[in-house]
Amino acid sequence: MCGIVGIYSNAESLRDPELLLTRMLARIEYRGPDESGIYINSKIALGSVRLSIIDLKTGQQPLSSEDGKYWIVFNGEIFNYVELKDDLKKVGYSFRTECDTEVLLNAYLEYGSECLNKLNGQFVFAIWNNEKKELFLARDRVGIRPLFYTQTANNTLLFGSEIKTLFEHPDVKPEIDPISMSQVFTFWSTLTPGTIFKNIFELAPGHYMKVSQGKKVIKPFWSLRFPVDKDACFRGTINEAAEELEKILTDAVRIRLRADVQVAAYLSGGLDSSATTALIKKVAPETLQTFSIRFEDSEFDETPYQQEVSKYLGTRHTAFTCLSQDIGNYFPQVVWHCEIPILRTAPVPMFCLSKKVRENNIKVVITGEGADEMLAGYDIFKEGIIREFWSRQPNSKYRPLLLQKLYPYLAQFQGKNKSMLKLFFGYQLQDTSSPFYSHVLRWKNTSAIQNYFSEDLKSGINGSDLLEDVRKMLPPDFDQYDRLSKSQWLESSIFMSSYLLSSQGDRVGMANSVEGRYPFLDYRVIEFAAKLPPDFKMHGLNEKFILKRMMDKRLPESVLKRPKQAYRAPMAGSFLSTSAKAYVSELLSEKDINLTGLFSPNSVQKLLDKISKGQMVTEMENMALSGIISSQLIFHQYILKDSFRPSIPQLHNCRIIHEKNPVYSL
Repeated sequence: MCGIVGIYSNAESLRDPELLLTRMLARIEYRGPDESGIYINSKIALGSVRLSIIDLKTGQQPLSSEDGKYWIVFNGEIFNYVELKDDLKKVGYSFRTECDTEVLLNAYLEYGSECLNKLNGQFVFAIWNNEKKELFLARDRVGIRPLFYTQTANNTLLFGSEIKTLFEHPDVKPEIDPISMSQVFTFWSTLTPGTIFKNIFELAPGHYMKVSQGKKVIKPFWSLRFPVDKDACFRGTINEAAEELEKILTDAVRIRLRADVQVAAYLSGGLDSSATTALIKKVAPETLQTFSIRFEDSEFDETPYQQEVSKYLGTRHTAFTCLSQDIGNYFPQVVWHCEIPILRTAPVPMFCLSKKVRENNIKVVITGEGADEMLAGYDIFKEGIIREFWSRQPNSKYRPLLLQKLYPYLAQFQGKNKSMLKLFFGYQLQDTSSPFYSHVLRWKNTSAIQNYFSEDLKSGINGSDLLEDVRKMLPPDFDQYDRLSKSQWLESSIFMSSYLLSSQGDRVGMANSVEGRYPFLDYRVIEFAAKLPPDFKMHGLNEKFILKRMMDKRLPESVLKRPKQAYRAPMAGSFLSTSAKAYVSELLSEKDINLTGLFSPNSVQKLLDKISKGQMVTEMENMALSGIISSQLIFHQYILKDSFRPSIPQLHNCRIIHEKNPVYSL
């Protein structure tokens, strides 16, 4: 696992590339604190910081082909590199190292861009062809690892694993994009390829880019598709499907245990992480170390389930308590790493967990992310089913009450608040033909937070049609998908990569030099799950039905039968703790709100007054508070570059290779 950066110019020579790359790498040294390296010639400069996991001795980057004509920097893991290496040896390739980086480079030499379809992994990489003067960039199928890029006025292309690396170039000036702010405050993330900053772009999941003679071409090599032809769907029984899923998922776990360092697991106490932990024990029965978060507030805590699963499976378990004040304290640091406003505090406990895991000398953890998207585990899928059921009798008194049971933690819908329940969930109830039927309610309610925007920000958004932007992203046969498949596509394509795998995954893990691995996001699992009948995934309102069938008698009954508990963390109270109060008061002061120009001072003050008076704060108001504070932080950290911005660290142990000069260290 690493972080990568690069500069490509069609000019005669690069402008002071060594100093620039050194600064870019220093910004993300936490992604790879073990070693760093730079390669420079007249057209290209490539850099890497490495978290050494496979081939600790000879896996340094940048790495060249045997003849020196190609160079690679690589962030991620190719889990099937052992099998690929055997295939490449059969056609004549030899290897100088034991790392997956060299396998990846040789696979590209043999197959070109078609190598991407042979890779099972989570990756971003850049390969420079010194003969053709061509740069090739690629990102894994579902976007587990990030890659950002921009182009300067003189046609210089910059890329990096994180946006902050690009801002080290003197010609790249950060500026908040109003349209992207509107997207975040609707979808919880921007729509790829956009980012929160103008003219900064993200290479979309499952895409590659070729750059030659100053021209770039971007193409997809994979996309999430659900079959519309019945012959392409799984035709067996639920038990046969469960057996096949177990076979694929077990192998996904097996290859994700490949490492030259210890591999641990996250164990939340829910079905997904419990299932991956059980499969790890099946593949590798020796002692497994597991980690989890405890919350002091019982509303969020899952400790009893974690302890029960750990005891049942025989893991060596460690739980860390995340206090509300911890969330407030670490929030600015997490926003710096996420590089985007966040509407929930949930990424912060994950940051704290990875911090504790790293303190225990663990670099790699296997987690259960992806099961909810692929096997229909989220409440939003149930919500769509219930709303459609209600739409058949829109005047029913009883059908909307099913939603009350779905969200017991939302106090405003409990008790006698039936009118509010209908008002909230009844939005576009009978518009069942909408391609966004499952998500339009979430998007509409989240977008209400934009009422806190300043008039200037609103004017920058006027005329944009976010739903039309989403409509352009839909697959050509989307209207032929069944309702659950439509919901799964939207959740996986908009929310999963840009929020879940970023703010709650890559960013908070790599901030502490911890790599997450996701068996449920093995492309074989994804493609198999897409072919399953909807009833195998959501059986009535019984979510992840096939996974429960697969894990029957392999996990405690209490875990298999417990209702789905959404991962949440304390919000408003976290910002009122003594230690957080000072910076929150500064950021939300009338002076500071006017300084950034993003929000209305009056609207923000009304929210603060409501919170300070101890009145009931809705989920949307909690999200508004988190979104406003994080947006203010983004402005301070990236635009104003003041005390909220971490200082740039010194890059250590950097190996620098000039094309016509000997290797030396910085």
